[in-house]
Amino acid sequence: MPQTSPTSEKSRPVLSPAAALKKEKGKIVSAEDAVSMIRDGDTIGTEGFLGAGFAEEIAIRIEDQFLSTGRPRDLTIVYAAGQGDGKDRGLNHLGHEGLVGRVIGGHIGLAPKLQTLIRANKVLAYNLPQGIVTHLFRDIAAGKPGTISSVGLGTFIDPREEGGKLNELTVTRGEDLIELITLRGKEYLLYKAFPIDVVLLRGTTADPDGNITMEREALTLENLSMAMAARNSNGIVIVQVERIAERGNLNAREVKIPGILVDFVVVAKPENHWQTFAETYNPSYSCEIKVPMASIPPMEMSARKIIARRAAFELKPGAIVNLGIGMPEGVALVANEEKVIDYLTLTAEPGVIGGMPNSGYNFGTGTNMDCLIDQPYQFDFYDGGGLDIAYLGAAEIDREGNVNVSKFGPRFVGPGGFINISQNAKNLVFVGTFTAGGLEVEVADSKLRILQEGKEAKFVDRVLQKTFSGRHAAKANQPVLYVTERCVFSLCAEGLELIEIAPGIDLEKDILSHMDFKPVMKSPPGLMDARIFTEGPMGLRDELLNHSFEDLLPDSREENISIVSR
Repeated sequence: MPQTSPTSEKSRPVLSPAAALKKEKGKIVSAEDAVSMIRDGDTIGTEGFLGAGFAEEIAIRIEDQFLSTGRPRDLTIVYAAGQGDGKDRGLNHLGHEGLVGRVIGGHIGLAPKLQTLIRANKVLAYNLPQGIVTHLFRDIAAGKPGTISSVGLGTFIDPREEGGKLNELTVTRGEDLIELITLRGKEYLLYKAFPIDVVLLRGTTADPDGNITMEREALTLENLSMAMAARNSNGIVIVQVERIAERGNLNAREVKIPGILVDFVVVAKPENHWQTFAETYNPSYSCEIKVPMASIPPMEMSARKIIARRAAFELKPGAIVNLGIGMPEGVALVANEEKVIDYLTLTAEPGVIGGMPNSGYNFGTGTNMDCLIDQPYQFDFYDGGGLDIAYLGAAEIDREGNVNVSKFGPRFVGPGGFINISQNAKNLVFVGTFTAGGLEVEVADSKLRILQEGKEAKFVDRVLQKTFSGRHAAKANQPVLYVTERCVFSLCAEGLELIEIAPGIDLEKDILSHMDFKPVMKSPPGLMDARIFTEGPMGLRDELLNHSFEDLLPDSREENISIVSR
C-alpha cells in the first residue's frame, strides 16, 4: 500500500467555517453569509446606543434566517446601552422565542419584544449597569476574571438585593453573574467575565483588509473593546458599513477598528444604516460642521420648564455636567436660553463632551461637540468622580431617598448608565413632576397653581426597585436634591427633607396629602425663587458669572492657597 503523506487530505487541519468563508470570498461578504457563521448557543455582543451604531442590516438578516430555518437558536445577547426604537428596530429583531435564550444588558425599555419574552419567563435575563458592560468587554479582551467596581452597591444590582435578575426563571435557574467581594477592607462587586463568540459592530468605511473608519457615525462607543473581546475569545467580528474603500486609502489615524480584529464586513442598504433611528444623517452629529445654537427655541412655560429652571440654579461656571434622558434634557434648553451653556461642559455617557446633548431617538448623540471619546473612557471618567453635577429623572422616590427608574409594575426598562452616574457624581439632582398621569399646572402672577392633580403618586413609602440608594449616598455624604415643579427635597441622614415650596402652593393640600410618608422638616421650608415662575430670562448668566474664583475651588485647594498666602 502507498504510504500516507503527512500533507495528505486526511492529515490536513479542517478549516473552520469562518476561515473557509474568508478563503473563498475574502472579508467583504453578504449579510446572509456573515450571519450563517453564528452557531446555536453563541454569546453575541451587539453594539449601539438607541439606533446610533446599531448594525440594523445584520440584525434583520438574523431575524430572517431564524424565521425561515429556525436557526440560530438559544443565543445569549450581551449589550451595554439600550438598542431599539420601542417598536420593531434594533434588538426587537431578536425578540423571538427560541432565537434568544439569555439577555444581559444595561437597558431593555427600547426592546418590548425582548421584554415580552422576559416577562413570560421564556428567557434568562439580567440587568447590569451600562458602564459596567462597557468595561466588561474591555476586561474580557484583557483576559481578566471580570470587572471589579463599587457601582451597583446598595441597588437592585447588589446580589444581597436582586443581583440584577429580571424574572423568576433567572432567579431559580440562572447563574449568579455578580459576586460581592471585599478588597482592602472595602466592599466591591465582581461582575464575572465570560467568552464572547460573535460581535456585531458598525462603522462607516471599510477596506478589503477589514480596517474600519467611523467618520459618519454619531458615536464610536465600545467598538474597539468589543472587537478585541471577541478576537481574544476566539470569536468572530462582523462589522456593518455603508461603503468600501480601496486598500491603502484609509487614513490610519481614522481607523477605529483595525483589520486584524475583523473577520467579515457587510455593506448595508442605506435604509438600514441611518445615523440614528430619528435621522438618516446630520453632519453636526458626526462633528463635520457646527450649527448656530441660537436656532434652538426656548421652552414654553410648563411644569417641565419650572423644574428645569429650578435645577439650573445648581449650575456653577466651569461645571462638567451629565444630563439624563427625558426631563433632565430641559436643563440644557434653559442653560441655552439663559446664555450660560458656553460656561458649562455638557456631556452624555456614550462619549459626548461639550455642545448640546440631543434628545428623543437622537439621545446619546450631541450637536456641536468639543470632543467625542469611546464610551468605556467616558465611564472611567464618570466612575472616578469626574462629573461635577448630574441631572437624572425619578419615577419613584421613597422616605429614605431611594429612587426607582428601572421597574414599573410588570414592566422594566433597566438602569442604563443611571447607576454609574448617580453613585459617583459630586452633586446629584433628580428632576421630575411631583405626581404623574394627567398633571396640569398654571403659572400666574409669579405663582403656581395646580389645575389637575396627577393620578399617580411618585413619593411612595418604598420604591418598587432600588435603582439609587439614598442610604448609600447619605453615608458617602453625597449632596442630593429632588426637584419638582412645586417643591424641592434634599437628602439628609434621616431621609428625605423638604426644603422649598413654590409660591402659591399649600403645604398640606398640595404636597403632604399626596405623599405616602411625611418628609423630614427641620425648619419651615423656604420659597422657591420667584424668577422661576415669570416669563423671560431669569438673569442666570449674571448670577453664574458673579461666582468668585475661590467659590469654584475644592476645599483642599482653598486650604493650600491660604497656607501659601501666609
